[in-house]
This record gives sequence, C-alpha cells and structure tokens, in this order.
Amino acid sequence: MGNHTDNHTCLVDDSFKYNLYGAVYSVVFILGLITNCASLFVICFRIKMRSETTIFMTNLAVSDLLFVFTLPFKIFYNFNRDWPFGDPLCKISGTAFLTNIYGSMLFLTCISVDRFLAIVYPFRSRTIRTRRNAAIVCMGVWILVLSGGISASFFSTTNINENSTTCFEGFSKSIWKTYLSKITIFIEVVGFIIPLMLNLTCSSLVLRTLRKPATLSQIGTNKEKVLKMIIVHVTIFVVCFVPYNSILFLYALVRSQAIANCFLERFARTFYPITLCIATLNCCFDPFIYYFTSESFQKSFYITPRLKTNTLFKTEISLAKVALPMIPEKMGDQAITNGGDLTSESNF
Repeated sequence: MGNHTDNHTCLVDDSFKYNLYGAVYSVVFILGLITNCASLFVICFRIKMRSETTIFMTNLAVSDLLFVFTLPFKIFYNFNRDWPFGDPLCKISGTAFLTNIYGSMLFLTCISVDRFLAIVYPFRSRTIRTRRNAAIVCMGVWILVLSGGISASFFSTTNINENSTTCFEGFSKSIWKTYLSKITIFIEVVGFIIPLMLNLTCSSLVLRTLRKPATLSQIGTNKEKVLKMIIVHVTIFVVCFVPYNSILFLYALVRSQAIANCFLERFARTFYPITLCIATLNCCFDPFIYYFTSESFQKSFYITPRLKTNTLFKTEISLAKVALPMIPEKMGDQAITNGGDLTSESNF
C-alpha cells in the first residue's frame, strides 16, 4: 500500500469497468438517441422564434447526438473486449467522447451566461445577446473542444494483444508523463474549472437579482420558473461533471506517476469508470435544460402552464417595445423608473 517505484507497479483489477461501460452505454444510447432527436426536432421545426438561446441548445443537442452515434461501437467493444473496427474509428470514438463531455460543459456555460445577461443586465446586453454573436461563440466552442479532443485522441490508437485488440486504453507511462498529463491539465482548466466558476458565479448573481421585486416587474420574469431552471442546470453540471473531472485529475497524476502511491492509484482507477459513466448520462439529462429554458419547448410537447408567462429569454422583446421608449437615451446607468421605485440597472 506504500509508494511504488519504476520497478514496482501496483496491481489494480479494474476489469469490472467493461461490463459497467457496456450496460451504461446501452442505456445512454437508447435514452440519449430518443430524447435528443426529439429535442432537436422540436428546436428546429416546432419553435418558431429563433434566438441566441435556441442556437446554444441546438449545438448542445448536436454534441450529444455525435457521441450517442458512436456508442454502439463502444458497447460492442466493452461486452466483447475486442475492437474490430480499425484505428480511425477508434480515434473518432475517442474524439466524440471528449467533445461531448467538454462541449456540453461549455454550451451549458453559454446558456448560463446568456441567462445572467438577460436578467442582471437586460438593457446593456441587448446589443451583445444576438444570434450572430451566439453563432460566433458556438463556432469558437467547437474549435476548442475539437482541438482538445483530436489532440488527446491522437494517442488513442488500437493495441493488438494476443487474443484481442484494445481501443482508447493501455497508454504507456511515458505517454502519460510526456503528453497526456499536459493535455489533461489543459482540458481540466479550460473545459472544466473555468466553466464551473462561470456557472456558479452567474447562478449566484441571478439568484441575488431575483431577490429584488423591482427587478422581476421590470423584466417580466417568473421567479419560480427561473429558480427551477437554475436548480436543474446546476444539478446536471455538478452531478455529471464535477465527480468525473475531479477523479480524472487524480487519475492523470497517478498514471503519470506524479503521485506514486498504490492506495491513491487503486482509488482513482476504481472510481474513474464510475464517474465516467455518470458523466455520460448528461446526454439524457440535457433535454431537461431545454424544457425549463423555453416555454415554446414545453408547448411543443403539449404541456402548457396554467399561468402564461413570458419565456425568460424573450424578455428583450417586451423591453424593446414597452420599456425602452420611456427611457431617455442619455440616461446611461442612471435610475430606471419602475412603478414609483428607482432602481439602477447596475443593481439588477
């Protein structure tokens, strides 16, 4: 249980992961395919109004589907413990996994920041929150996650053993030390830590803003609806991605022998498959984000709330038509009249 050296390797039996992966991937494939295809159909064909939020949701659904389409190959591999599909498909499969995990986190962060701007700075953000800017942001996210995914998957070559061929596993210690550990740190910082901080910060500022009754009447937002949205959003992010990325960081340290401790290596290699399976479940949970984000999405499934409230991300339309004409152009950051109360926009 003590530290090991180059001449001693900890014996870790993590063969349970194959059946675990096969079972979880089967469930994710069925549920993820149905829910995301239905969500993409609703977003593209049933929602009439195109906004920056629907652009983020469309890209998130596409990211989920790209990963789901590779799952049959992973299911076959994990149940048979053999990869007969060749090295190129092995690289594509590895890239799709990393692209989905970190693409999902970044697109969820985009939705969180968009919600933050809509509620906290509804007037200032009118020129920022446009479909063109949303498309540019999505393009940047795809470039970033594909670059990281392809870089990491460059090493996911197939390894031919005596009785089988492996894919996306069995990396040597030298590869972990020289390449994979550095790639992992970069992915963790850019794809996890920064999005996590942004999500928590934006959610906390939105909650603080919702405590002010004047703000709710200004932007016409239903407080209960926004609270549900934030709870679902943060829960999916924290439950699916925090455990996986926390263990991945430790896993990279022990595999590269930056930490040479048998107990920690057993711990990391035991819990890494479990947290990875939890992370892949985000494909099934993301449609809940769409449901709580868009009232049009709810109506497309014939579920209409008793009280008709404007969708959070449509508030700028009512503001542009009603509130803005009453505001002098030179007011800037000055107070905005709201039923007799003066509320500065910077305090939203």
